[in-house]
Amino acid sequence: MQPLSVMDKGSTPVSGNKHDYMSQAPYFWYDSTKPNGLPYINRDGQRNPEITRITDHDNLAQLGNAVQALSLAWYLTRDSKYAEKAAGLLQHWFLDSATKMNPNLDYGQAIPGLNNGRGIGIIETIPLISIADAARLLEGSPAWPASKSQALQTWYAQYLHWMLTSKNGMDEHAATNNHGTWYLAQAVDIALFSGDTAKAHSLAEEGKAKIEHQIAADGKMSRELARTNALHYSTYNLRAFFILARLASHTGVDLWNYNSTQHAGIRTAFDWLVPYAVGSRKWEYQEISGYNKDDFYPLLLQAYGVYHAPAYLTSAKLIHPGRGNALTELPWGL
Repeated sequence: MQPLSVMDKGSTPVSGNKHDYMSQAPYFWYDSTKPNGLPYINRDGQRNPEITRITDHDNLAQLGNAVQALSLAWYLTRDSKYAEKAAGLLQHWFLDSATKMNPNLDYGQAIPGLNNGRGIGIIETIPLISIADAARLLEGSPAWPASKSQALQTWYAQYLHWMLTSKNGMDEHAATNNHGTWYLAQAVDIALFSGDTAKAHSLAEEGKAKIEHQIAADGKMSRELARTNALHYSTYNLRAFFILARLASHTGVDLWNYNSTQHAGIRTAFDWLVPYAVGSRKWEYQEISGYNKDDFYPLLLQAYGVYHAPAYLTSAKLIHPGRGNALTELPWGL
């Protein structure tokens, strides 16, 4: 694997600076009823293959997967080759002046003919969570000295400042669906990683309002159920809540057991979704792209550990009767 960079893309943002991350909205398409196809129109759940021409999104996802595997390999084996490879990838994306990404997402998920970027684009930096975990695992390796660790934390702190103060960041902060949940999960993680524990705590507390606004008394998440891939997005939002709850626990905030004024919480939403996700009950909403049960598998493993409920492990075995992906099972001690 060669080092990846925002400089790899063939396009340049309107800023004129290729160090700025950019991407195109995945569900917006050329409008054939217009002479120039602009502005693009929304087709929810239908991914436009045009988006792959701008490589930043895919490159960041690949980077996150690679450094996660490499850092775990280093942590478990202490073989320096894994740490050296991971460190090289991180240095190239975040630290080297010629190839680093600027700490902003001003130009994420642009819609041709409408805008050059939106707050919604911030969902594409979810890999920063696993990258922060990977960097922590690398600490103590000669390939990742304290100077590099501090430089990466500084980059993260700058990105968090952008998230909290920019228009795009504030728009996403206020989102009342999975985008708002993922925003908080990222923000809490970044605050913890960069050493701002007070900010991490205050952001984690906001998770209670997200639960209040998004999860109904019966566990349904109406904003996700309105999507054309409702089962996928319900799972996706729960994944964000699980990550947020895990991170919040490091700040002294218990979201795992928090219940709203409707007496509903993360577990309520999870229990409602389990039979649909494992296929024991027929899904009654839209799911135009087909559902991948593997998306739900790690949530069952984690819920088993958090709530000490053997039924969740039983449900997990309906998806993988034997064993699933080792990188999925390893963090939960299975």
